[in-house]
Order: sequence, then C-alpha cells, then structure tokens
Amino acid sequence: MSSVPPLDRIEVGVIVERRKAKSQWIDFVWRPVSILPGRPKAAAWSLLESDGECTTFYAGSAELKLYRTETTQYRNNIASTAPSIWIALRPIGTDSVCEVVGVTADPAEGESWTQAGSDLVETVPMPASIREAITAFIADHHVERPFAKRRRDRSDPKMLARRGPLKNNEADG
Repeated sequence: MSSVPPLDRIEVGVIVERRKAKSQWIDFVWRPVSILPGRPKAAAWSLLESDGECTTFYAGSAELKLYRTETTQYRNNIASTAPSIWIALRPIGTDSVCEVVGVTADPAEGESWTQAGSDLVETVPMPASIREAITAFIADHHVERPFAKRRRDRSDPKMLARRGPLKNNEADG
C-alpha cells in the first residue's frame, strides 16, 4: 500500500465463506467469495448462510483505494476477460477467525500481497457498479506515459582489464 494518499475511495463489504477442511491439520478453510458495493448495515461477522459443510459471513467493510499512478493497472484489469478485485485475509488468534487486510483493483498490488506468507489472497469478480466507478476514475486521472527503454553505457575495455596485485598501501585506502 502506498504512503501517498489515494485520490478516491470506494467502500465495499466483504463476503467470506468458511468450509470444513478435509485435512487432519486444520478444521476450516476460509475464502473470500464476493464483495458488495457500499457499506452494508449488517454488523461485521454477521452470519448470512449456513449448511453442514459451508458457512457464509459478512466479514465487514473495507476501502478500495484508487491512486492516480495505478490507472494503467486498473485499465488492464477492466479490459481483461474477468475484471477482478483482490481480497487479502489474515488469520487471527487460535479460534479459526480471520480479518480483512485489504481490497484492491490493482493486479500488481494484489500479487504483492501473496508475498506476506500467512495471508490468504483471492480474487473475486468485480461488480458492475465498481467497474463503472473505476472506469470513471481512469477517465478523469489517467495520463499516458510513453515507454522509454534505457540504454546501458558502453563499457570501457581498459577498465575491464586484469590488474596486478594491490600494493599494501593501496589495499588500506
């Protein structure tokens, strides 16, 4: 996440499911399944649906932060065949509960969240109203930046030549 303040924020509600695991080491598997535009009035961790194997919760609200410098990433995401939102969940405590760490529409940021180790990062489909808001943000703030390939300086063959052993006073200095 950037230290620069975002230009826009979109409130979203995060829906997660807890499924019984088919493992001898863990009891449950958590997975984000969708987001809701806006901030629902329900309390965080409200039970939405339950059957014998799977329980769905409203995990709480989060902010989808939009930055001017990331408009190219947002545009590429929206232009893809399946525009997505990345959601990061983090296990807390020992009672098999997790917290929402963040949501993003930037694929590069979503991928960077996978580096954290114990965080669970999943993509969910981007709702149409959020896609429209991000498209409007791109239209207002995108600046096309030309790609300039940098060229390396040519090396000096004399600098690459093998030198003799250093004298004692040259090694100290």
